Amino acid sequence: MDGPHVICQGPEFGEGPVWCPPGMGAREGTLVCTSVVAGTLERVWPDSGRRETIADTGGGANGAALADDGGFLVTQNGGIDFSIFQIFGELPPPRYVQSGLQRVAPEGAVSYLTPDTMQQPNDLCIAADGTVYFTDPKWPTPSPPSGRIFALDPDGSTRLVADGFWAPNGIILDLDGETLIVVENGHQGDDYGFVNLHPDGTRETFAPGRAGDGGAIDAEGRIYMAGGGHVVSIYERDGTLLEQLECPGDHPVSTNLCFGGDDLRTLFAVDGGTPGHVYCWTGMPTPGQPLHRWPGL
Repeated sequence: MDGPHVICQGPEFGEGPVWCPPGMGAREGTLVCTSVVAGTLERVWPDSGRRETIADTGGGANGAALADDGGFLVTQNGGIDFSIFQIFGELPPPRYVQSGLQRVAPEGAVSYLTPDTMQQPNDLCIAADGTVYFTDPKWPTPSPPSGRIFALDPDGSTRLVADGFWAPNGIILDLDGETLIVVENGHQGDDYGFVNLHPDGTRETFAPGRAGDGGAIDAEGRIYMAGGGHVVSIYERDGTLLEQLECPGDHPVSTNLCFGGDDLRTLFAVDGGTPGHVYCWTGMPTPGQPLHRWPGL
């Protein structure tokens, strides 16, 4: 393993990195990230550090996932005023839009897959059958808890999967293709941890007290988690902390990550800085678990 290597500055308050293989938007493999404060999708060429805006979603583009046609799904939080958090530096005022799950076509056109305004959708993952699971927290975190997990089914309908979370953030599909790993960021310093959410609705917390943001798993099921500091934390499947990779720069919070490259042995990550950075570690000892693409409706 070698790194971290800084690829480029920006996007501002980066989130939702997703690897796009060759032919998915460019002849070579690229990385697409969101900018939470700019409300944009940004394509990054890892070899050169070139970066360009490919779509304007407005609001707060958060998580992203690749579609079969080279477009994207985006969890749109609607726009959040992060200026009260000094760690994020100088931020432009938010551009508020309807919150929900957005569809970004390959040419950049933006539409909604959820017709009704939601709370503040944050992150998403896609199952083999095309079901999209996404978290829907609300900030500031209310009491009683109002955080929810939703599914967009292959027929286009939206259903509630689970509720009663305090602050559900990242969401990852486990190796079994059914269990959801949800990052629960708690309330007023309590109830932090990761949650196994099973298809029957049962749940159990593991890695209690651990905070996180977005993450991924490798082909052997280990969990790679951004957030909880300016690090990437690597956990065994039972929540045992194995290693922490220090992120470059002086920003205090990493936000999200993904595996990429031809062999899925490059780990890409972004942070919440302004302008922030995209960086990577190459030659990871275990490749990432391949992700499903959204097949469309």
